[in-house]
Amino acid sequence: MGGEVSFGVELRVARHAAGLTLEKLAEASGVSVRALSDMERGRALGPQRRTVVLIADALKLDGERRTAFLAKARAGRTRPASLATAPGLGELPGLISDFTGRVAELAWLLQLVESDEALGRSGTAVISGGAGMGKTTLVIWAAHQMRDQFPGGVHFVDALGMSEHPVASEEILTRVLRSLGVRDAQIPQATAEQAGLYRRLLREQRALVVVDNAGSEAQVRSLMPGGGRSRLLTTSRRLLAGLEDVQRLHLDPMPDGDASDLLRRILSERADVPDDHDLKDLLDLLGGLPLAVRIVGNRLVSRPIWTAADLITRLSVAERRLEQLAAGDLKVAAALGMSYEQLPPVTRQVFRRAALVTGPDFSAWLAAVAGEVTIREAEDHLDDLVDLGLVQAAHSGRYRFHDLVRLYAQQRLEVDEPTAAVTAAHRRVITWLLATLTDAGSWFSPQPPSTEGSSFGTAADAEAWVRAEAELWLAALDDAATAGDHQAVVDAVQAANWFAGRWRHWPHWSKVFTLAYNCAVRLDDLGRQAGFLNRLARTYTVLGQDASMAIGYAERALALAQSAADGWEEAAALQNLARARVMLGDLPAALDAIRAAEEGFRDLGDVDEVCQTLLGRGDIARSLGNIDEALDCFQRVLDMVKDPASGMTPSIAAMTLPYVLSMSARVWGQIGRNTEAVPRALRAADLFGGMQMLDAQARVLRILGEDLYGADQAAQARDCLLRAAEIYGLIGNHNEASRCRDKAVAVSGDAGGS
Repeated sequence: MGGEVSFGVELRVARHAAGLTLEKLAEASGVSVRALSDMERGRALGPQRRTVVLIADALKLDGERRTAFLAKARAGRTRPASLATAPGLGELPGLISDFTGRVAELAWLLQLVESDEALGRSGTAVISGGAGMGKTTLVIWAAHQMRDQFPGGVHFVDALGMSEHPVASEEILTRVLRSLGVRDAQIPQATAEQAGLYRRLLREQRALVVVDNAGSEAQVRSLMPGGGRSRLLTTSRRLLAGLEDVQRLHLDPMPDGDASDLLRRILSERADVPDDHDLKDLLDLLGGLPLAVRIVGNRLVSRPIWTAADLITRLSVAERRLEQLAAGDLKVAAALGMSYEQLPPVTRQVFRRAALVTGPDFSAWLAAVAGEVTIREAEDHLDDLVDLGLVQAAHSGRYRFHDLVRLYAQQRLEVDEPTAAVTAAHRRVITWLLATLTDAGSWFSPQPPSTEGSSFGTAADAEAWVRAEAELWLAALDDAATAGDHQAVVDAVQAANWFAGRWRHWPHWSKVFTLAYNCAVRLDDLGRQAGFLNRLARTYTVLGQDASMAIGYAERALALAQSAADGWEEAAALQNLARARVMLGDLPAALDAIRAAEEGFRDLGDVDEVCQTLLGRGDIARSLGNIDEALDCFQRVLDMVKDPASGMTPSIAAMTLPYVLSMSARVWGQIGRNTEAVPRALRAADLFGGMQMLDAQARVLRILGEDLYGADQAAQARDCLLRAAEIYGLIGNHNEASRCRDKAVAVSGDAGGS
């Protein structure tokens, strides 16, 4: 690959010397960016004289430089086919001067090439990633850094794998052989013989072959060196999973810091670089996609009168964002479209309709519902989408979109499907989410469903679904309420209520129960209205959020329940009033309310709720110093929980056990009987942890550390407080987390001082 430089190299050098980007040269000469790019990369070896004259004029070339420039182009036009080793064939594209970031990935590539063992027997690395991730830029940059290590040259081929006419594997092999110096007459006819000749040449001369934009394993398999010190680097949007004994590097979006550095370097040509705040706002809209970052930078550089705020305003409209992410022939939508066109029709449908799912990620189950395919088919289609980088594999078998890819999928949905089909698919997703929420919630009711009529095999499966899909079913409740499907909302939330006690720290229960209450109002169902107001009151007392709000909801619930002659909700309202009064410190009023609630549930024969009121009554009595009453209440609860014949629902008995253990532990601790208190509290903490009731677990651990462990047990106290701090941090209660950490430090200090 020695000798004089090609016309493409000459053009690129002249353009850089003139300080012009491709876009600026295209504007000055009237020659398209695509045509200029093809010339620089050696795809157009002999441009027409008129075109070259226009370019020379735009570059302001004169004298000997102009003559040499025109002669170089003329030589490309007259090169005979037999002189296949002429300069420019297989020439590596030029460097992008503002390349930045990808430090770890670049180091990975350089290390692989330098090591004789790193690439295994095949000597091949596959660099994969979705559209616009910067695969080509990275590999070209790395290849330029490696030139000196390959005396046999660096040989570049664009396989055009995503185009309508990808280069055939035989043609790629022929092009590389020509680039390696083999004349046409010396190239064997049979593909197997060509591959053999290729491998022999790579063993004789240490060379680097770069195959860019491969669309299939077939395009590159015959180019794998298979031994020796030559190397093959191939980029692809596909994973090329069929290639064996290769090293793999998958590119994800750039980290925020790298994306910021790249944008700053591109914008360094501007007289006024946007401030940090505007740069961050721009980058937040791009999701770390290198192509999008470059387009934004190029647009701001090529339009000096624009401010960053102007472009932020344009990009902030989601429906127009992809339209705005275009600069010359660089277009995010076009890059994504090349991948989209590779998909079979049904896979396209799954891709488009998955964009109907709100939230950060989604399951194959939901994709199947939206796409009108089976679960197994959905998994296969999603695998294809992951392979092309249109969808990313997330945790626990879930999937997610890059924000810009989601916008593209939504646009394709609008363009490729009738409005009626889109509306029906959206409605099907909402209906399925609410029906599945109803099914999942019923697993925690006093009478769980049989597995035959459920989508879930166990309560654990149902719980996992409720937690994983929370953002999606919450949005579905909102959509259904807006659409007037009030009964579905009421039914789903009524079922979900059975689960709410297991996930008390989730911050959106108030919204859930407010939606349900409003729907119950539309249905003129007084009993359900009282019920959801009671759930709201309970929500505001459970985490000690707002006693006055809780009292307001409970009093409204009490009035509605009395109007509806609903004794159960009336007793529940009294129970909530008792909890709120405790929060306000009015313990005598709280004790009166909880005793009235106990009586009401007892009259109804609801053993489960009698048990809960006894818990509340015992805790209020403890706070008032009525130790005997408190211990009596807790012992009665413990007896009921442990007695299978008590009439308690087994699941509620299991959930009640850690509560009664922790509450009775506080009483024993209050009277100095820590030997009875500590074992109960430790068991309660373990049970709460097993149920994923993290706020309750943290509270018990805090009580252990602060109150139940004595001065001679400082290490145990500190450990409990630190565990409590960690859990509070996980559920977002940072004030309590900080308090527990401070207390742990104080306990350690006290122990050291003693």
